[in-house]
Amino acid sequence: MSSDHHTPTKDPPDRPSSSSINHKQLLPSQSQAQQPLSRYESQKRRDWNTFIQYLKSQNPPLMMSQFDYTHVLSFLRYLDQFGKTKVHHQACVFFGQPDPPGPCTCPLKQAWGSLDALIGRLRAAYEEHGGGSPDTNPFANGSIRVHLREVRESQAKARGIPYRKKKRRKIKNDGVVARKDVANSSTHNQSST
Repeated sequence: MSSDHHTPTKDPPDRPSSSSINHKQLLPSQSQAQQPLSRYESQKRRDWNTFIQYLKSQNPPLMMSQFDYTHVLSFLRYLDQFGKTKVHHQACVFFGQPDPPGPCTCPLKQAWGSLDALIGRLRAAYEEHGGGSPDTNPFANGSIRVHLREVRESQAKARGIPYRKKKRRKIKNDGVVARKDVANSSTHNQSST
């Protein structure tokens, strides 16, 4: 018997033939599932899972529908134990020094910038997971903003580095109006005619 007669074989399901790829269109949901997540999206997912795990570890365990801004505040305080930023107490000899010359027993805490970014990601994740409107989002509560402001100010005082918000102010000199950018001290002169 000769083997001149060729029987077509089927491609395995995990390897479609090139002709089948050309004729099939991927649905949007399929193409999104195949794309790797961005760094931000990956971090947001990790942060959300960590927060949900924190809620489950409470006694009694909390569901997503049961938590409010007080649980968010306690989560932020809980995270301080994993912080890497030295925050000096007022009684510490190094209080207010940006680069202390020696070690001390002051605690390590989460840096303000890290907490601020975390809250932003959790705020977005909450809305994506069906949490409701932005008005009812516990991560957007005014108490959270106050807490973050207090953390920022206390860390700035403890390190001796004041936090300066970028502002623009006008300075008038002899008929010339100059705008000075406080953040980077650049000046722009505008003549008055």
